[in-house]
Amino acid sequence: MHTTATLFLKTLADCGITHAFVNWGSDHPALLEELERERVEEGQTAVEIVTCPSEMAALSAAQGYGQACGKPAAVIVHTDVGTQSLAGAVHNADKSRTPVLIFAGASPSVVDQNGVRGGRNEWNMYTQDIHDQPAIVRQYMRFTAQIDTPKNTPKMVRRALQICTSEPQGPVYLWARREVTEAEIEETSLIASFGMHHWPPIEPPALLESVAKRVAQALSSAQSPLIVTSHLGRNPAAVDSLLALSMLLALPIVATCPTVVNTPFSHPYFCKITYLQPGTHCTLIRRADVILVLDADIAWIPATGEVPNALARIFVLNSADPLNTNVGYWHLDAELVAKVDAATALEQIFTEVRALDEVARDVGKPILRTKAVLDRGKRKAKMHGDYVATLDAAEARVDAGLSVPNVLGTLRRLLEGKRALVLNEGVSNYPAVWEHLRPEVPGSHFTSGGSSLGWALGAAVGVHLGKTVAAVTGDETARFDIVVAVVGDGSFVFGAPSASYWMARRYDTPYLTIVLNNGGWKARDTPGLSMLGVHPSGYGSRAASAERLSLGFGPDCPDYAQIAVAASGNTAWGRRVAGDTSMDELKRHLSEAISVVVKEGRCAVLDVQIEKI
Repeated sequence: MHTTATLFLKTLADCGITHAFVNWGSDHPALLEELERERVEEGQTAVEIVTCPSEMAALSAAQGYGQACGKPAAVIVHTDVGTQSLAGAVHNADKSRTPVLIFAGASPSVVDQNGVRGGRNEWNMYTQDIHDQPAIVRQYMRFTAQIDTPKNTPKMVRRALQICTSEPQGPVYLWARREVTEAEIEETSLIASFGMHHWPPIEPPALLESVAKRVAQALSSAQSPLIVTSHLGRNPAAVDSLLALSMLLALPIVATCPTVVNTPFSHPYFCKITYLQPGTHCTLIRRADVILVLDADIAWIPATGEVPNALARIFVLNSADPLNTNVGYWHLDAELVAKVDAATALEQIFTEVRALDEVARDVGKPILRTKAVLDRGKRKAKMHGDYVATLDAAEARVDAGLSVPNVLGTLRRLLEGKRALVLNEGVSNYPAVWEHLRPEVPGSHFTSGGSSLGWALGAAVGVHLGKTVAAVTGDETARFDIVVAVVGDGSFVFGAPSASYWMARRYDTPYLTIVLNNGGWKARDTPGLSMLGVHPSGYGSRAASAERLSLGFGPDCPDYAQIAVAASGNTAWGRRVAGDTSMDELKRHLSEAISVVVKEGRCAVLDVQIEKI
């Protein structure tokens, strides 16, 4: 017997979906029955099923999968309550612009089961029947739709996938009532292959030639040009184009709120990573006379004062949504805003700069390799060198015990020679994780892209699977030796560790977790730093402790490493490292943890107690 569930799962597989991260419920009997039919009759399921005890972990894993290989995975959850339990992962998938297909069952509408399989026969099917189930997540989705008959199932799935893989990429949500998934279909309905051949994503646009020339002229004639980017590295091809233009004109690059590797950390004109927190800004923004904003949602924050001067020429190029239409208020004073593929646009601008130089040379006024450009290159290279020297000095300081710089610096040196894939959820330590791990390779360092905590632990399972899938297809850049999740203690708790480490063991996706444990909530998107940002000299600034402000987890924090060990069925390795541990001892613990993951294929968790908030 074949049902709508058969058609749904077949369509997913035909369209290239390899993994479904699932949390089953009473609305899924047809799917469970179909999967068992596939195992018995065909030897395996068409789509690999990854059981996820937490919906938050499920969607985080699917997001990690998509970030790693650039292709969508499926997430299957249970009615309204499973949709709600996707929690903040919905925000992260949206803000990171990661393609994911979410499918939720729904309570059957048929009360009397006479002649209808799948009608209501449990009490919860009354309490879970709400007026508008997709409304729970609609404002975060690129598309929501109901599958209400087997006849529209293949087309609805393909439409959803076409939308979620087109810019701006992001999650989509399909849902179907139980009796619909149970509806019988003729076997002839399964003969056709429901792939994506005639449902391609939208092709990215290019700049008009006149616009490319206008930007090229502005950059070529600028005294203090600047490039600001956050997400350009989502398309690794764009990184090479960015580096070529940067080297051509000695253009400095600043990364604001980065989510991916936009430029190798060693690039001589890479000058700063900032999450736009007080005291961490880059004065290059204020001094620039021409600014090219590339795939950056938050280039600067006016309230901080670190903004461009009124005469600066600003060009905003974004491959997804240059006006950030899913944000209530957003604006940059710019003379040009364009939706354009970053790699294509940068190649066009590069070509136009070359053409301008050829014309200028004919009249004896070249614009490339001039003293002004060469001098700017020397200044920016020195700025980069000074930046790195400051970081090195912070890592070398050990007199005050363990710190974020010396812990991460030690980790970086131990990972040298290994292909590490880093998931950064350090939150208040976001910049420090970038700066002290210093990634070089596009696709080797990610953040959640949003501000809902709890992404990294589940995402580590997903990126492991996503990179494995990509490597099987022959993509050598997808190969890695170790996945490393760097989290705060708050992020660790939000990440459903009991589910995430169980998943890692069940699906053989071992990873190293470094918990930067400051004993509470310091993060800017939670109360600690935000309070000081608004009330720098108020009552709270004089409070004696984080516990007094109800921000601390002390005096006795949970033993995070042992939570992971227990969740993994005692197969994971875990250690707590006190703040007064020597650097030699820290190095020994880190080396052992790396070896456990790389050589033994087990998860390892190092709970490092740094300076308390």
